[in-house]
Amino acid sequence: MSTTLAKKETVTRKWYILDAAGVPLGRTAARAAVLLRGKHKPDYTPNVDCGDFVIILNAADAVLTGKKLDQKYYRRHSGWVGGLKETKYRHLMERKPDFAMTHAVRGMLAKNILDRGALKRLRVFNGSEHKHEAQKPEVWAQG
Repeated sequence: MSTTLAKKETVTRKWYILDAAGVPLGRTAARAAVLLRGKHKPDYTPNVDCGDFVIILNAADAVLTGKKLDQKYYRRHSGWVGGLKETKYRHLMERKPDFAMTHAVRGMLAKNILDRGALKRLRVFNGSEHKHEAQKPEVWAQG
């Protein structure tokens, strides 16, 4: 029995749309990470970047369940002593919901050289309008 391995030259990429309106942020990010890595394809190969393009719409309407809006923090550090900056997700979702979605997807991708290429194929929009109609994206079924 032979195993089919994908090659970088033979990878065909499609465009998919995910609608985040009313769906938990993490669930949408997990679906996007699977599509970006190509794990939904039958010829998935872990060491080859065989993922697709993903457009996430309505990132501002994504929900965080439970008390995560007030108890979850986005943290970054400047590198200096005492340079820890914290932002509650309530403020982050009000000001930059597209960044919150991108950060969630980044955390669900593999921590290797392939995640940079995958993140370049991610497009996040706060509203329902996008500028990629020419690529003829397909709506990925949620659920």
